[in-house]
Amino acid sequence: MVATVASMTDSSLRHRLRTALPAAMKARDQTATSALRATLAAIDNAEAVEPAGSAPGGLAIEQVAIGVGATEVARRTLTEHEVEQIVRDEVTERETAAEQYDEAGYPDRAEKLRGEARVLTAHL
Repeated sequence: MVATVASMTDSSLRHRLRTALPAAMKARDQTATSALRATLAAIDNAEAVEPAGSAPGGLAIEQVAIGVGATEVARRTLTEHEVEQIVRDEVTERETAAEQYDEAGYPDRAEKLRGEARVLTAHL
């Protein structure tokens, strides 16, 4: 199944994150922009599938697929629950890293990560 932007409902978490990104960029909110970009990338990465026959160097040049669409594969379609879990994992990752920064004596970096976690939590 191929996921498309048209298949997302207006209430989907991914749609809300994508809608919030341009607003954060216009507001020059670096914390929100960073958190939203990274989380949307994590969601996109979770949709990736391993292409069939992807062993490097396995074919002679004559057997390699070329042309428009030769490298395209259908992406996995994530459920709303899976997307929500990815966002929750991103929040947890930031909170854990913030604690580590605090312990290492970098409170400014820790606060930035906590700010990113708050941005993501607000969309859940």
